[in-house]
Formats: sequence, structure tokens, C-alpha cells
Amino acid sequence: MKGSTAEFIAEYGPFPDIAGIHGVTYDGQRVWFASDGRLTALDPDSGEIQRTLEVAADAGTAFDGRHLFQMAGDRIQRIDPESGRVLATIPAPPGDCNSGLAWAEGSLWVGQYRDRRIQQVDPDTGELLRSIATDRFVTGVSWVDGELWHGTWQDDESDVRRLDPLTGEVLERIDMPAGTGVSGLESDGAGRLFCGGGNGGTLRVLRRPAHASQDDNADAAADAASP
Repeated sequence: MKGSTAEFIAEYGPFPDIAGIHGVTYDGQRVWFASDGRLTALDPDSGEIQRTLEVAADAGTAFDGRHLFQMAGDRIQRIDPESGRVLATIPAPPGDCNSGLAWAEGSLWVGQYRDRRIQQVDPDTGELLRSIATDRFVTGVSWVDGELWHGTWQDDESDVRRLDPLTGEVLERIDMPAGTGVSGLESDGAGRLFCGGGNGGTLRVLRRPAHASQDDNADAAADAASP
């Protein structure tokens, strides 16, 4: 397993009236993050808040290219990012504390915090397609270039780790500095990982390491996404 220490590129916040940051996603231009009862869009270049949507938002957030998906208790909402209207809901996977949420290969990937699992879910029905076990509490989840990453936060220690999507083996770990936790997690599709800072109300940008094996990872992701 490769290990390294986090290299932060930028930090935003804390923000007025936002006590904590939960889910995080990226729509190609804006970073969206969830706090209780609100989704907020931030321009990562300027650091400015661009808009907010008043919607139940207590955990993971994802974007499929058209819609936002937001965890809200025992359900996952499909949301129009322009109007904020909830278009559909599906049941969240049963388990202890659903946390992170990501979109990849036509599926939603749901992190389950205390169950230490990442579940692949049909976005239309909520059907559970497959499950990946990990050995730490799961906070945020992200797919990028065929790589499956998830955040951890356990026993006052936090890291971001890359898993083999077929076996769950930890391939790489990036350790957060003491006192720094990761709640939501999402990539910009290139060299940045956006990390929610939990109740600290901050959003940090972590540099994602480059790998020569990204083509192999992409093949593994396609296999992993097949039910």
C-alpha cells in the first residue's frame, strides 16, 4: 500500500450560517455541499457562494451530469439543480448511518459509515447491486479515472484511501493532519479532491496523486459496476 501525507491546495470557509459540511459533489463548474436543510454551490476558483437550495440534505451528495442526488435520512432524492425541486426519491440502503454518495457507470455508490461498506445502488429503484467492504468507517465516496476513493474518520484519525473496486483492498492512503477530518468527498475529474470538513464548516481541496495504472483501474471500475 502506498502512503502519503495530505497536500492541500486551498481551503474555503467557515461559511456564515453553515454549521457543518456533509456530502460534497462537483458539477463541472461548481462544488455543491450539503448542510442540514440546504445545498450550497461554491465557485472553487473564486471561493464565492453562488446559490443555495433549501432541501433536506443531511449526508452524501452526488451529480450524474444532469441532476443532484442527495441523501436525506432513509431516502435518496433526485433534485433539479436549477429549481431545487425534488423530482423523485428512492429508498436508501438499509444499514447503520448512510454517509457518502457518488455517481459512476450509471449507478449510485453509497457509503455506509459504521457498517464500513460501499453499496452500489440502482438510481431508479434503489435496488442493491453489489457491496464492497472496507476496514474503516466510510464518510465520503468518489470515483475518478476508474479509481474508487473514500474518506474515513474514526478514533480522531482521518484519511482518504483508494480501494481495489473488486476486492476492497486498500491500494493507497493519504493521511490527514491531526485535528483534520474528512466528511464529504468528490473529485473534479482531474487533480483535485474536494473534502468536507465536518462540523468545522470548512471545505478543503486535496491534491490527488497521479498514477500510471489508470487504464487498469478504469477496466476494474467497469467490471465492478456490472451487477
